[in-house]
Amino acid sequence: MKQFSSKRSIQLLGHILKSYGIEDIIISPGSRNAPLAIHFSELDEFNSYSIVDERSAAFVALGMAKNIKKPVAITCTSGSASANYYPAITEAFYSNIPLLILTADRPSNYIDIFDGQTIRQKEIYKNHSYGDFQLLEDSKENSETENFDIIKKAVELCIEKQGPVHINIPLEEPLYELVSEMPVFSTVEKTIQKKPFEISSNLIAEWHLSKRVLILVGTRDYSEELEMQLTQFVKNHSVVVLSEVNSNLKHDKFFSHIDRYIFNFTEEDIRIFAPDLLITIGQNVVSKKVKYFLRQAKPKNHWHIDPFWQPDTFFALTEKIETKPETFFGNFINKINLEPQAYYNLWDNLRDKKDLKHIEFCNKIGFSDFKLFENLAQKIPQNYNIHFSNSSVIRYAQLFHFTQKNIYCNRGTSGIDGSTSTAMGFAMKSKNPTVLVTGDISFFYDINGLWNQYIPPYVRIIIFNNGGGDIFKIIPGPDSTNALDEFILTKHNRTAELLAKDFGFSYFKVEDELTLERVLEQFFLPDSKPKILEVDTKEIENAQILKNYFSEMK
Repeated sequence: MKQFSSKRSIQLLGHILKSYGIEDIIISPGSRNAPLAIHFSELDEFNSYSIVDERSAAFVALGMAKNIKKPVAITCTSGSASANYYPAITEAFYSNIPLLILTADRPSNYIDIFDGQTIRQKEIYKNHSYGDFQLLEDSKENSETENFDIIKKAVELCIEKQGPVHINIPLEEPLYELVSEMPVFSTVEKTIQKKPFEISSNLIAEWHLSKRVLILVGTRDYSEELEMQLTQFVKNHSVVVLSEVNSNLKHDKFFSHIDRYIFNFTEEDIRIFAPDLLITIGQNVVSKKVKYFLRQAKPKNHWHIDPFWQPDTFFALTEKIETKPETFFGNFINKINLEPQAYYNLWDNLRDKKDLKHIEFCNKIGFSDFKLFENLAQKIPQNYNIHFSNSSVIRYAQLFHFTQKNIYCNRGTSGIDGSTSTAMGFAMKSKNPTVLVTGDISFFYDINGLWNQYIPPYVRIIIFNNGGGDIFKIIPGPDSTNALDEFILTKHNRTAELLAKDFGFSYFKVEDELTLERVLEQFFLPDSKPKILEVDTKEIENAQILKNYFSEMK
């Protein structure tokens, strides 16, 4: 016989979440949130998962929500547990990933009286959430009516904004009273509305006056519709489309390796290649060089197209277009003329020259971090979802041609802290296999990302272990200080072998190119357990190789 929580607020919460099709909830253990754990784990309409570490749990939920593109709920006990959610919440906020945060709390009159496991949880995430709400205790007058409205508003906001929304839930004792039958609640009337969108005639005029149109695509999910729309722009050389590996747009006439082409731009190059109309799509851009280029280029007009964010990244924003790019271009493309422009040919000639130099460099470089990414671009099967961790990982990935269209990286805040947990969460909801490509510091930082009983056997993790945060040997500045090895690079001699064994992964280690190629041939084959491949490049001057690459790309 099923047993549900007797708390009306929790029963109401389950009813409303079910009404909006929210099915997944990650539960971190505790007593104050026991009513939620008991209730949701007994409801057939929900998939409940137990993840102990709240910081990891929130990133797991973020990965799941990235995949299914609808809210995932997380719940924890009171006190510092809620603070451990914060890193993932900031990532979700800047990446527009819908998380519904359900923090259990002591009754409101217990705050700041030194009661155990009690902090100021109300509005704890207010700077990085789209809404912060607090339910009434069941004993309060009109609590059921008011809580119904609060939960409904919070859920609709989470869906509408596609971002984190917080509901703090004060719960009075007793916490473990159970019932075997559920009450009947009123039907939820959904009130989410879509914003109308119309194209201004000024935009059409600006387009026709512009001869050097540059479309820059940042971090975003794959969209077949958008890919086809942008193909219309480039097929007769009307515009230049710059994209990144995590833009998830593929076409031979898109310029997909930005740093390969512009890393060594001089002031004269900036003037020559500057657009007069810049159109940006998606969210964070990885390349610092393209940011510098466009900030110095100072385009006359800059349109940014996104339903949620309109950042003035390049200090030139003139038009905030608050809609999906597919909606905008689907309407816009029928109102404009698409004529060949010399601006495309300028970029195309640059690409031909730089691509040839790239091939020449690859042919003479041996085993290294750089060579690993060349191999991965060729060896990762087409049906894999790819998750790249941050720092040097995503930067290496930009230089090579990955043909997959499901490539992800936590670029909202660009932190290394939850890459493993995010990838595992994504894999839990994916029918296709997932590979995480990660640096050693990012991997060891998020060890608890492997403390997850739901990781499918078709997960693969590739760690390139260069003995520290090698990014700090690559970027200018850190290598000029005595603090580099211990306090910035954080040099180490760790390996993942025992961790792999402890968490039930098959483990492989390579230290040379021939072994790497041999292992990669077998690594992605099906198996009964997930796998970790550790590529040890500690003895290689990886940072110098990358510096040499950019030097030879001049």
